[in-house]
Amino acid sequence: MKFKRQNIKDYYLHDTRVENMFINEYMVQAPGNYVKVYLLALMYADINVPLENDIIAKQLSMADEEVLMAWTYWEEQGLIKKHYRDSRDKFNYQVEFLNLRELVYGKKTGRKKSEAKVPEALKNLMEDDTISEMYQQIEEVTGRLLGGQEPAGILSWIEDYGVSPALVVYAYSYCTSNRGNSKYKYVSAVVKEWAEKGLKTVEEAEAYLRENDSRHYLYKRVLKELGFMRNPTAQEKRIMDSWFDGLGFGIEKVLEACAKTSGISSPNINYVNSVLIAWSKGDTGSGGGRSGSEKASSAGAGGRINRVMRSYDEDRAKNEAIVEKRRAEVYGSVPQIREIDEEVRELGFQISKVMLSGRSDAKSKIREMKKRIDRLNEEKAFLMTENNFKIDYMDPVYTCALCRDTGVLDTGERCGCFARKLAEL
Repeated sequence: MKFKRQNIKDYYLHDTRVENMFINEYMVQAPGNYVKVYLLALMYADINVPLENDIIAKQLSMADEEVLMAWTYWEEQGLIKKHYRDSRDKFNYQVEFLNLRELVYGKKTGRKKSEAKVPEALKNLMEDDTISEMYQQIEEVTGRLLGGQEPAGILSWIEDYGVSPALVVYAYSYCTSNRGNSKYKYVSAVVKEWAEKGLKTVEEAEAYLRENDSRHYLYKRVLKELGFMRNPTAQEKRIMDSWFDGLGFGIEKVLEACAKTSGISSPNINYVNSVLIAWSKGDTGSGGGRSGSEKASSAGAGGRINRVMRSYDEDRAKNEAIVEKRRAEVYGSVPQIREIDEEVRELGFQISKVMLSGRSDAKSKIREMKKRIDRLNEEKAFLMTENNFKIDYMDPVYTCALCRDTGVLDTGERCGCFARKLAEL
């Protein structure tokens, strides 16, 4: 006689055994959504049914990224083990549920170095609210919309340097207010510098700046007097340090030396250095014993350069006001264009998140979203022309397109408009 037991095919009729150790020791302190992920996947593991993370996310009404963070959390707790299908794809793996009693009472093994804890900032990196709030704060600080590769680049700072979103916002605020530059590459250099100095929080950055930023102010003041709106090179810093520390000159005397560059075609740090060295040796022929009229003439030259630099500030403010007025005009006339711009921005954020996730279908997802952006831009162009607006009506406006109203070209040289402005004065 042969005996056969009926197989239960409906998983709702099965029972999933959960160890009390999990309930008492792990569940009570774990985030609620992470517990949901663990229990749902455990149920499917018991009935030996494969389940992908995106299906878990849909069943639990969660983001895919939160499911990935849940598995990272349970791996850190030692309750699961990830088995990677491809070592190069860190988001494509199978999950093995480990036996809790074996973990507690079995042979103890130390945690491998490769299983070190992930920084808390990275756990929260993919949470929509955190990232969206960070982007919004950056836009409020800079007064411009984020676009292109900037959102993805910002996330890469958090991933590569281990800094918090709060520090990223602070960096933008600092660069905008104290350095007068909120461009992505500039802020990126500042964040990298802070990270290399071990600054990971806003408090640490503030303490560092209180101690060191006074010298940076002197550097920028000298370069501005010479007509440059850039950061000093390492060599320039060493030269300027020699003025303040070695020769003992104050900022007023240094600026007085900078004013003498108005008589040469290419003002530079080396020329100022030669003047200050001569003054330190008591060489009155180099300007140390100049008459009152000579000093007034030099001061006047320095004043003209400052007036030129202020005129650039005025140009930028005027042009930004023009763009803002045009944007309000277009949005008021055609509200659909505002909706398109907002959707394009949101798609840009989504692209950056997918790029960071490393998911196996990332390329196809990004391709789909870029096609959607192209369609939206085409629709926007149609709406603009249909309502008698030029397609580039809301694009940035510059008095000088070559230097974008900074007076300095991308090569670091002065723009031709600088000489024209100076001649007008």
